[in-house]
Amino acid sequence: MARIVVEKGQPEEIIIRFPYDPTLVAKIKTIEGRRWNPLEKYWTVPITHGIIDVLTKTFAPEPLVVNSALKPAMVGGNGVESLDPEGAMIIGAVDNELKLRGYSPKTRKAYRGHIERFLRYCRCDYQQLGESEVREYLLHLLEERTASHAYANQALSALKILVKDVFKKSGLSFDIPRPKKERKLPEVLSQQEVFRLLEAVGNTKHRTIMILTYSAGLRLGEVVRLKIADIDKERNLIYIRQAKGRKDRYTILSLVALEVLEKYLMQYQPENWIFPGAEPGRHLHERSVQKIFEQAQKKAGIKKDVSVHTLRHSFATHLLEAGTDLRYIQELLGHQSSKTTEIYTHVSERHIGRIQSPLDSLMSRHKSGREDIPT
Repeated sequence: MARIVVEKGQPEEIIIRFPYDPTLVAKIKTIEGRRWNPLEKYWTVPITHGIIDVLTKTFAPEPLVVNSALKPAMVGGNGVESLDPEGAMIIGAVDNELKLRGYSPKTRKAYRGHIERFLRYCRCDYQQLGESEVREYLLHLLEERTASHAYANQALSALKILVKDVFKKSGLSFDIPRPKKERKLPEVLSQQEVFRLLEAVGNTKHRTIMILTYSAGLRLGEVVRLKIADIDKERNLIYIRQAKGRKDRYTILSLVALEVLEKYLMQYQPENWIFPGAEPGRHLHERSVQKIFEQAQKKAGIKKDVSVHTLRHSFATHLLEAGTDLRYIQELLGHQSSKTTEIYTHVSERHIGRIQSPLDSLMSRHKSGREDIPT
């Protein structure tokens, strides 16, 4: 029998490892949200109700080997503990609240996951849950699970909705300090590295996706959702519909990108979505673009810790280095605050890379035999 190992992954997922077998691959592909990591050679699935039970039934008769690193709060008996009917109703009520607020499906899924994990962690009468339990859970995330501060902040936002809007405990002050956000600088590719990356993509469809992403500074979710009607050839603009924050915006359409796009459209002749997926009427899956990028990165020999989103960072940084006003870059990227866009000044060669270290000038004077070295 095949050895199927279940391990702890990122906070919202678990890792599945097994020797290659077409039958097992076909089985795991029936699980919603599964993803293949081509670099590490394993599958991941999101943590949901009774996911271990689902995996057990999916892979039967092959047994699961569940790693002990999975905490008891996550795994109980034969699998992940399912919430009782009341807990399931609470998750449904939270989802309805999020829908009324206009949250995106991706954010709703993340919030539901936070609340489900919180309810399983507390293991007490749901109606007793309040500020003290939320505070204890956040400390658990930051100390025991070494979650990022951004993850803990999102959990706090979700739990506020649970306690104040679903449990109706509006009298609480919720005076819980938010963990400080880590201020990490984005990884950026040089223009030469972007060129090597694009040259490493041979397939016409894949190359068009990569070129549009970089040339217009698109998010991954934006490029896969582009429609033919969104391309304004007359004004060289791309219309981005209901992007992050449910905002519409325009961004630039490169002349080179337009030429590549027209060749692609002529060859593939899509009807609605520019990049249709395997399922009829659906756009290409985001994970497919991630795989394209990972393969191109490997072929181009780029060792940096980068992703598809790095193309967006690189677009903004290269515009800044070319002298484009920061306010225009903000509009193209769809940032609500200029503070978000200003981060690119910290990675731009125009602002930092061209500053000469005093050591270089000091040694230059010494080698030239000049006597004006300051004392």
